[in-house]
Amino acid sequence: MSTNEELIGRADLNDLEAILSVSNSDRDETIHTVRDNADAIFTWDYEKGHRPALNRLYEKAKRSQWNGETDLPWDTEVDQEAVVVNNAMTNMGGLAMGVSPDAVAGTPFEKFGPEEWIRIGVESQNWTLSQFMHGEQGALLCTAKIVETVPWVDAKYYASTQVMDEARHVEVFAKYLDEKLSGHYPINAHLRLLLDDIVTDSRWDMTYLGMQIMVEGLALAAFGFIQQISTEPLLKQLLRYVMADEARHVAFGVLSLKEYYTELSERELRERQEFAFEAAVRMRDRFLQQEVWERMGLDVKQVLPIVMHAPQRRVFQSLLFSKIVPNCKKLGLLDANGGWLRGKFTELGVIQFEDNADTEEEYSAFQLAEGEVSEAAG
Repeated sequence: MSTNEELIGRADLNDLEAILSVSNSDRDETIHTVRDNADAIFTWDYEKGHRPALNRLYEKAKRSQWNGETDLPWDTEVDQEAVVVNNAMTNMGGLAMGVSPDAVAGTPFEKFGPEEWIRIGVESQNWTLSQFMHGEQGALLCTAKIVETVPWVDAKYYASTQVMDEARHVEVFAKYLDEKLSGHYPINAHLRLLLDDIVTDSRWDMTYLGMQIMVEGLALAAFGFIQQISTEPLLKQLLRYVMADEARHVAFGVLSLKEYYTELSERELRERQEFAFEAAVRMRDRFLQQEVWERMGLDVKQVLPIVMHAPQRRVFQSLLFSKIVPNCKKLGLLDANGGWLRGKFTELGVIQFEDNADTEEEYSAFQLAEGEVSEAAG
């Protein structure tokens, strides 16, 4: 039985020193190279429909393409500071996010006024959308790898449509950051390590598990949360389109893996469980926004314990797993090997989502209605 220390490098999931020890030493690099160890698999069986559910998803994907340049109202004016204030007042109980003065007494936040809280909101938005953009590039590479490595033609056909989707997502997040917000952040170190691991693994199903189930599942939940609370119409529409794509992507992962995982041994399933747990921890750690506090000139070691125990942050972080946990259950990963992953998700505080609808069941609810794109573009 592997221990937490063997899997994630620390025994305590909340060990702050260990979390902060993961950092980018080359934040200014523009090229990052990772060795892809996978075999390229050709198939000479070109007949569509051996896997009818995948074929239906492929047909849906072909009908659901949208143009990031022309189908979004890019002429919308975005006052980022006003958006921060509106979001905070509408959803968070004020600029200080409803935190009482007593709760921040004796902390670096004690003397914060409106200007500082607004700046935190601005930097947090820049950071969050930057990480989404980097994650979408990870999905772009991983889906191209799935086209290359998956042995079924129905899956190759569908994955090819996702490559286009992911390119479009990188494009629109980069455009929104460049034209509407106020700056990019480098990729978070925890996210980069996870993407590196997914790309490096030679097993085709690990690319599915890491990207389609874990990274895309978390993104779908995060996009839904932000789309719900945002008061900025362009971002709301952008996220609406992206979520329609992401729901298909996660459903693709569930459809593909549930068949394959019935054939795996307990040892092989345990490897997938451990990978899912490692990915979950890294994704949770990335949302601590260390880089924001550094840019604000704050002592990260002082700030993070406060952030980690803030009720709003804990609720937000747990909600991010609302898609991942039921999908892992659908794949049989929660209860294989005596419920090992169930225990780990309990330790992470996210097992309460296990009975949510999995994405194979609910993805149609996310899809764009007929004419929705053209109507939104005006």
